[in-house]
Amino acid sequence: MDLTLLFELMLVLTCCCAGWTALWLWWHARFQPVLSPLSAFCLMLMLWSLGHLALQHQLLLAGKALILASPLMPTFYLQFALYFVADGKKAGVASGISKLRSLLPLLFLTSIVVILLSWSQSSATVAPAAQLPQFFLFSGFGWVNLLYTVALGVLAHGVLWQGWCQSQGNKRRTIAAISVSAGLGLLLASSFVLPSLGLDWYPYPMLLLPGYLLLLVYSVVRYQMLAVNAFASRALFVLVMGLVLLLLMGLISALFGQLGMPALAAVPGWQLWLYSSLLLLLAAGCYRPLSRLAERLIYPGVALNQQMVSHWLSELSKPQQWHGLAEVAAALISKPLKQPLQILLQQGELVLAQSGPVDAGLQLCCKAQHDGWHFVYSPQTELTPGMRLTTEVFGSLLQSSCTNLQRALALAEAETSRLSQQHLVELGALAASMAHELRNPLNIISMASAAVDAELKGHIQTQLKRADRLIADMLVYAGNLQLQRQQVQLQGLLQGLLAQCDLADVKLELRVPADVTLDADPMRLQQVLINLIDNALAFLRNQALATLCIEAQQHQTETVLLLHNNGPVLDEAIKSRLFRPFVSKRAGGSGLGLAIVQRIVAAHGGTIRHRTDLGWPVSFEICIPRSKA
Repeated sequence: MDLTLLFELMLVLTCCCAGWTALWLWWHARFQPVLSPLSAFCLMLMLWSLGHLALQHQLLLAGKALILASPLMPTFYLQFALYFVADGKKAGVASGISKLRSLLPLLFLTSIVVILLSWSQSSATVAPAAQLPQFFLFSGFGWVNLLYTVALGVLAHGVLWQGWCQSQGNKRRTIAAISVSAGLGLLLASSFVLPSLGLDWYPYPMLLLPGYLLLLVYSVVRYQMLAVNAFASRALFVLVMGLVLLLLMGLISALFGQLGMPALAAVPGWQLWLYSSLLLLLAAGCYRPLSRLAERLIYPGVALNQQMVSHWLSELSKPQQWHGLAEVAAALISKPLKQPLQILLQQGELVLAQSGPVDAGLQLCCKAQHDGWHFVYSPQTELTPGMRLTTEVFGSLLQSSCTNLQRALALAEAETSRLSQQHLVELGALAASMAHELRNPLNIISMASAAVDAELKGHIQTQLKRADRLIADMLVYAGNLQLQRQQVQLQGLLQGLLAQCDLADVKLELRVPADVTLDADPMRLQQVLINLIDNALAFLRNQALATLCIEAQQHQTETVLLLHNNGPVLDEAIKSRLFRPFVSKRAGGSGLGLAIVQRIVAAHGGTIRHRTDLGWPVSFEICIPRSKA
């Protein structure tokens, strides 16, 4: 092949690769601004190659101008190196790089000045050299242009070296790959300088510039873009196949003559390799369409792609509750499957969320077991192979989303518990401080009331007792409960408490067997019972046929204590916030009684609730676990 034609073909290929790469990098620079100077570098390399092409077609002035503009190429490369190395670093770690970045405008201005001086003075000549009819030769101020360009390239490699020393992991390996590929490019491009030094050698290294450009870009983005890695994998496969094909063609052409096929043996080897390469490229181009056709034949109905899976993953990560996750999952998978279905999220036998019609023909279930989440669907026989593949891929994503949501909810619950405990500690400290500050003036008021008449003194003492009880209730509710557990005989405890109560006309029914015991703190248990009995008596007094019934049932795992009365039924509006603080219908009450009762019962590991389904207008049920002993 004519060496001049080969030189021009490779320069055209370099221009195409550089232009396409510059556009590709500029497009992705919207998300990674560090790629902008690399895009400009590729653009300058394209113009540099166009300058050499212009010389071959007698466009001497344009060709020399484009080649002498080469100082901008290492300037953009230096800018890229500075931004890439300093990306994500603190200012103190790379102070030298930060100072050099501040000098970038000055470096660009200097490069432009050098280019303008090169254009205005005698800097280059064009003459036959290196087996080419027209070739660029440096002269005069052109050598300054060349030295300045080389100095910028060395400075850029120095920046990469400093970044390599200060980085680690993938960043360190990427900088090493960039340095190696850039050094290779400098070596390839510098071959055009040799004729200017008196060495009349053909610039064979320049023929490899298209590959250098792709190698440089790949070394920058290989750890950041999966699409680039996939393209590089295919390109490497085609390159290796091309080399294997070249060896096979050489071997076959050598054997053709001995096998009785002189006509084939007479075909030039480069033609055999060219034809075989075209067939290889054609086969590589047909591979993806044919593979997609095969997938559609094997898995008809649904075409999975990266965009669909990415969309699923993004949408499944948004819900913050189980019901929302089930709704989103049903909306996502029902569209590609084109049939109604039900999504079921379970933890053991407990249904966390359910979405879709119950009578749907297809049910997808994600269930949490002791070894993690599992995905199953039924029935499987009614799905085509493509639908099965889609369902299983979606199920694996839903399984991961369930695991992530479970962890997020557990963390949120732990954080809520921590904040609640912190709030109680702060409230306890505040209540103790308020109790101390309030009781001092109350004592002064009590002592001052001794001199007033008896009726007024009685009113004052009544209100002081009420205030003192409110302070005591606040201390109990806000304080840290310390339990002194022991076995308590419930019947004896109730009889002692009821003997101190003013029952008046209230009928008492005590249905507590003598053998019923509780593992509890007797003082706290008395507080619970006194609060509940006092509340009941406050509503039962002055009511006809008032009855208070207390019964206990001892089961294998817990003891149930029930307090019934036939007082007025509670309003629906107050039932939902019955155990909240400062909620009371009792005249003169603090509103903390039931809240304190719930705290004490919860401290014993039990529960309390209001019931209306036991045949009484008002019932309170207390369940306290029995001790293992």
